Amino acid sequence: QVQLVESGGGLVQAGGSLRLSCAASGRTFSTYEMGWFRQAPGKEREFVAGISWSGSRTFYPDSLKGRFTISKNNAENTVYLQMNSLKPEDTAVYYCAACPYSGSYFYTNYASLSLYDYWGQGTQVTVSS
Repeated sequence: QVQLVESGGGLVQAGGSLRLSCAASGRTFSTYEMGWFRQAPGKEREFVAGISWSGSRTFYPDSLKGRFTISKNNAENTVYLQMNSLKPEDTAVYYCAACPYSGSYFYTNYASLSLYDYWGQGTQVTVSS
């Protein structure tokens, strides 16, 4: 069982940066693959970034590569999302998610919501123009 709590959201001007944190409970956090998703009003939840259990592999949609960076600190039971050059269209509720170790299956399915067993409550990010 893993519980996830996101923090770090807020209001930022376009072009600014934010770093989101996701603190996880549970002794087996290091064995979990992690992901960040976001959901804007009236839109479906979408994949933002994923990271393997060890932190050695990361995944992003092409639209966000170069602006967003995911990282994982197993010693601190925390996963981060660094967001740079923010745009108004990045405005959304951002969710952290975890799935048990999946190996190569994760490498091809990291963007699938159904892969993740645990979700945080979300943190609001608002980017003003």
